[in-house]
Amino acid sequence: MIPAVLPTYNRAPMAFVKGEGSWLTTDDGARYLDLGAGIAVNALGHAHPALVQALTDQAAQLWHVSNLYRIPQQEALAQKLVDATFADTVFFTNSGTEAAELAIKMARKYWYERGTPRGEIIAFEGAFHGRSTGAIAAAGSEKMVKGFGPLMPGFRQLPFGDHDALRAAITTDTCAVIIEPVQGEGGIRVLPDACLKGLRDLCDETGTLLIFDEVQCGMGRTGRLFAHEWAGVTPDIMMVAKGIGGGFPLGAVLATESAAAGMVAGTHGSTYGGNPLGCAVGGAVMDIVGDDAFLAEVARKGALFRQGLEGLVATHPQVFEAVRGTGLMLGLKCRASNADVVKAGYAQHLLTVAAADNVLRLLPALNIPDADIAEALARLDRAASALEKVTGDAA
Repeated sequence: MIPAVLPTYNRAPMAFVKGEGSWLTTDDGARYLDLGAGIAVNALGHAHPALVQALTDQAAQLWHVSNLYRIPQQEALAQKLVDATFADTVFFTNSGTEAAELAIKMARKYWYERGTPRGEIIAFEGAFHGRSTGAIAAAGSEKMVKGFGPLMPGFRQLPFGDHDALRAAITTDTCAVIIEPVQGEGGIRVLPDACLKGLRDLCDETGTLLIFDEVQCGMGRTGRLFAHEWAGVTPDIMMVAKGIGGGFPLGAVLATESAAAGMVAGTHGSTYGGNPLGCAVGGAVMDIVGDDAFLAEVARKGALFRQGLEGLVATHPQVFEAVRGTGLMLGLKCRASNADVVKAGYAQHLLTVAAADNVLRLLPALNIPDADIAEALARLDRAASALEKVTGDAA
């Protein structure tokens, strides 16, 4: 019989009932060190006092009114994002997938309003933009699209990092290029700064809109508020989610006034998007994560963690091959099966996340203490040793 919860996940056999900082506690009292943070969602860890306070204060006042009316909390968070970024305007969603849908619509509407409709959007192999029909069509991987056709037309996927293919692919029907500055699901692949700059130049040269998907790599994850800032370039449209709500479902699309010009009253909507609860929490997240001193600490902690991971690669060459990533968006390219490494971590009460290309994702809370980084490295070390022993015994 099918279970009450649709079985679209192969869930690990743990159920967590409490979280504090970088730690989770199961229903039987076991404590786990969390290096997944809900897949980069719990940017400030579990039960951060400022977020709990913002949520409870707002919950006691007003939860939902709909976007038929002004929402002061939404306006305040939008202004914080506009002040801190390239954007002139913001639309709030409940998720990264919803943000992808709006980004696609916004880019196509831009060209329609200019009187020269363009429909094609160029994406890249290894990308992940969500699981709606539009988002899976953009990514195009067999894993996500098999069995869900016919797919939404108008997308083309190019090899990751192939500049010549990109230049040749842009035509008078290309409305936008969409890319993650750091691929998360695709295996923690960082697009070099020079590539982002070249992409911005190419889009400017051809008049093509540039969409950055910073759902996973944004909100301080790389040591800057948004990952593209390292390259000194800006997009026309940007998708944000995950860390922006610190655990509360929240997403957003940020855009320049020009890119958003076609999105007038009636062209898009969301029943729950930008509700008072979500935006109150998002405002508290921005107050902390948007601080330069906080971001500098993320970069420092990322360097500390990476140094330790490089040591693990040297110590366990049968298990690990290389370290990838930037800031606190790190990955271990594995020689052993990454699924086996995840399971070995469970045995050490350590939570990690698998990704494509046999990579182990490490996405801890941005405020993880140095002591927890050291503990994480020790547990990864023990997990790798256990895997080596199993491999040796099998031989």
